[in-house]
Amino acid sequence: MKYLEQIKIENNRFVDYIKGALIFIFFHILGQIPLTLFIISQSNLTGNSINQNDIFSSLPPNITLFLVLLPFAAVIPFVYLVVIRLHVRSFISLVTARKRVDYKRILFSFLLWGTVSASMVIFDYWMNPDDYVWNFKALTFLVLFLISIVMIPLQTSLEEFVFRGYLMQGFGVLCKNRWMPLLITSVLFGLLHIWNPEIDKLGIHLIWYYIGTGLFLGLITLMDEGMELALGFHAANNLVTALLVTASWTAFQTESLLIDNSEPSLGMELIFTLAVIYPLLALIFAKKYQWKNWITQLTHKFE
Repeated sequence: MKYLEQIKIENNRFVDYIKGALIFIFFHILGQIPLTLFIISQSNLTGNSINQNDIFSSLPPNITLFLVLLPFAAVIPFVYLVVIRLHVRSFISLVTARKRVDYKRILFSFLLWGTVSASMVIFDYWMNPDDYVWNFKALTFLVLFLISIVMIPLQTSLEEFVFRGYLMQGFGVLCKNRWMPLLITSVLFGLLHIWNPEIDKLGIHLIWYYIGTGLFLGLITLMDEGMELALGFHAANNLVTALLVTASWTAFQTESLLIDNSEPSLGMELIFTLAVIYPLLALIFAKKYQWKNWITQLTHKFE
């Protein structure tokens, strides 16, 4: 069974996917209320304006991280309800074309990318120790670790449920092919990150990294007929970012083990990631899971 084609188009209207997306947005906004109230209360206490660009850097990192991630956790139950009530199909069909979710795939992808990304950080720390500050604080890091292992997988899973699952399948209903949903959801995924502080620091061209990441995650989802590999990759990526290394200009302001004080640059790192690392990861997945007929898989039309 095919991941997009399993959705019976005659029983699904694209307008229903618009309704579902609006429901997700509504409850995500509601989930942001605790963070907003917290920022206002802290600003009143410190006398700072809530409009200043570095507001998050002045707030307690662990509490702020929890509140930033809370809206994502709040939306997940409504994704489940929309799929089973509005679209009248199983939640598993959102995740995979298999009869059950393949947790071994999630774990393999998680360990592969977690090992690779952590190794790159450690190697850079070894080569350029002056660019980093060792920031280990036992109790603070323990709290960060507990928040991260619970909340970050919820955040990354929601993004995958929505972009590589719900919206990709919805645009499949609309376009009746595979390549348009892949492109559309990848662009939308990139635009979702346009307000990230990394964009302010590195420039708008960084948006190509997010779009490219969306393309990579969408590609492995379509080739593997399920989002398990994307789920593992995304969770590992954000956990390494939160726990191992952070910087003053990144989306996650955490009490990570390392703080990167180097001046960031955009160029070869972006090209290397998109042109070398992602293709190599895709080839590893292809070899392990015996993917074939790439062009057909990614361009197939259906009724």
